[in-house]
Amino acid sequence: MTLRLAGARVVTMDAKRRVVEGDVVVEDGRIQAVGRSGGQAVKGETTIDCSDLVIIPGLIQAHIHLCQTLFRGFADDLPLEDWLARRIWPLEAAHTEESVYWSAMLGAAELLLGGTTAILDMETVRHTAAAFAALEAIGLRATAGKCLMDAPSAPPGLKETTERALQEAADLCAKWHGAAQGRLRWCFAPRFVPSCTGPLLRAVSDLAARAGATIHTHAAETPLELQMVKEQTGQDEISYLDSVGISGPRAALAHCVWVDEEGIHRLARQQTNVVHCPSSNLKLGSGIAPVPEMLAAGCRVALGADGAPCNNRLDAFEEMRLAALIQKPRLGSDALPAAQVLELATLGGAKALGLEAEIGSIEPGKKADLVVLDLSGPHVVPEEADLISRIVYAARASDVRHVIVDGRIVVRDGKLKTAKVEEIRREANKWAGTLRERAGL
Repeated sequence: MTLRLAGARVVTMDAKRRVVEGDVVVEDGRIQAVGRSGGQAVKGETTIDCSDLVIIPGLIQAHIHLCQTLFRGFADDLPLEDWLARRIWPLEAAHTEESVYWSAMLGAAELLLGGTTAILDMETVRHTAAAFAALEAIGLRATAGKCLMDAPSAPPGLKETTERALQEAADLCAKWHGAAQGRLRWCFAPRFVPSCTGPLLRAVSDLAARAGATIHTHAAETPLELQMVKEQTGQDEISYLDSVGISGPRAALAHCVWVDEEGIHRLARQQTNVVHCPSSNLKLGSGIAPVPEMLAAGCRVALGADGAPCNNRLDAFEEMRLAALIQKPRLGSDALPAAQVLELATLGGAKALGLEAEIGSIEPGKKADLVVLDLSGPHVVPEEADLISRIVYAARASDVRHVIVDGRIVVRDGKLKTAKVEEIRREANKWAGTLRERAGL
C-alpha cells in the first residue's frame, strides 16, 4: 500500500533537525520520500490531506506497565514501597488471562490516541501472552516481557522459582520476538534487584545476548531501594547491575532518580539507557532524576509514563512538558530546553528499544511510525511561535489527528480504527471491579 500524507509541516528529527514543508510518502510500511509535494498520484495510493497540520515522528515511551492500566485510581497517594506491597502486587497477583488482555487493550488505546506509537513494556508474572495478543490486534509497536521475580523477599503471589521464570521467559521470547512482521519484540524484564536473585539476573543477561533482546528493569528509584541493594549485594545498584551483565546499549533502566555523579559517569561509559518517568517520580514522591547532568555526561535518556496507577495518564505530551519544567527550579530556566526533550521522546526512545535504525525520525527507509497533529487550538496559537516549543510546552494528546504505525493507519480523525473503544471501556470497567474484589481491596 502507498500512503501519502500531503501538504504538512514535517518535523523530521533527522541529523540536521530539519522542519520541511511537503508530503511524506509511505510504501510497504516504510517512508519512501519526505518533502516532495504535488507529485503525480499513484494508482491505488491513499492520500490524507494534511494541509495546516504538523507531522512528527511517532512518540516512544520506554517504560510502561500495560498490565497496570486497570489499576488506575486504585493506588493513589502512597510511597513506592507501600504502593507496591499494599496495592500493586495484590492486584497483579489477581490478574487472569482475560483481565491482562483488556488491561493491555485499554492502555494501548490510550497510547495510540495520544500519539505514542512504540513502547517498552513490563508485564506482570503471568499471562504475558494475553498482552501480546492485545498488542498484535490493536497495532501498537511494542517490546514487552514477562516480569521476573524469584528472590525470597518477592511477594508470595508473584514469586516463581528461578528455573520456571527463565523457562517461561525463553519460551515466550521464542514465540513473540519478531512477531507481527517485526512490530512486536521481546524483552527480558527482571522487576528490580531486590526481587531477583543473582543467578536469575546473570541468566537474563545471557538469554538476552543470545536472543538479541533488550533487558528492561527498574533501578535507583528510591533511597530505600538503594539501601536494600547495598545490604543484599554489598554494592551500589548501578555497579551491581553491571556486574551481572545488565548494562550497555541493550539495557534500559527505568527511573535512576538516586544516581550519584559516579553512577552517572558509569552509565555514560556503559551507554546504558536511562528511562526518565517524571510524572511517576513526582506522584510517588520518589524525587527528580538528574537528567541534565546525565545528558551532559553523555548518557542515553528516554521518556516513559510508567503505569496508570502512578501517573495516572499514559500521555507522552505530559511527560515531555514535565521533563522540561521540573529541571528549571534546580538548574535554571535554560535547563532541558524543548528541542532536547523532543529528542528524548523520539530518538532517545528508539535507542532504548534498540530500534534507532528503524524509528525515531522521519527519513526515507525508516519504518513509517508517524503522528499528525492539529495545532490550531487556542492553547497552541499563535502559529508564529517556535514550532518545537508549541509541541513540547503547549500541545496535548487531544491534538493528535492521525496516527500511522508500520505504515498502517491506526488512528484517523481522532478515532481508533483497530479496535472498538466502547468495547474496551466496557470490558475494562468489568475486569477492574473483578480484580479489586479478587485482591480484597
